[in-house]
Amino acid sequence: MKLPLRLLQLLQALRRLPGVGPKTAQRMAFHLLARDPEGAQALLRALEGALEGIGRCGNCRMFAENGLCPVCSSEARDAATICVVESPSDVIAVEESASYRGRYFVLHGRLSPLDGVGPTELGFDQLIERFTSGRIREVILATSATVEGEATASYLAGIAREHGLRATRIAHGVPIGGELEYVDAGTLSKAIAGRVSIED
Repeated sequence: MKLPLRLLQLLQALRRLPGVGPKTAQRMAFHLLARDPEGAQALLRALEGALEGIGRCGNCRMFAENGLCPVCSSEARDAATICVVESPSDVIAVEESASYRGRYFVLHGRLSPLDGVGPTELGFDQLIERFTSGRIREVILATSATVEGEATASYLAGIAREHGLRATRIAHGVPIGGELEYVDAGTLSKAIAGRVSIED
């Protein structure tokens, strides 16, 4: 069946979202057009507002409305510690753990030369400026446990050490409540290699 051009354009636009295939895009489009036109208008306004009013924090590259994100503009945060993450969603995950009170740097990706993603695309120059500010003592590397994530962490650890900073890596291993028999070999290997002493 031949669909109207504007409907096809809407379906193609929805498919640009991660995890949205043809059927999901169709369900979303038909729902918005047939059952929730007010919701479609609200979505349109929210998207336009976000595109016009949200940029990147001038300090950490997290999404922000007014130059600096709430974390970077807070005096209560530890400015001597930077947690380097791959994406804004990683910042939210760390914040939800309520275990970290330092600041961040968001790479918006990881080193991947085959995909044309190098140090420039990830903002390494801006991060190195922060390393040389004299305020940083520790760099926590919280990149993923993929090959690219490990390469990114290793590269940044070398730069941090060159600037006399302590570089640490988040632990990767068995999740709390996890059964060993269900943990994959790579995760278990990391957990064993990263074991720590049990304190009394």
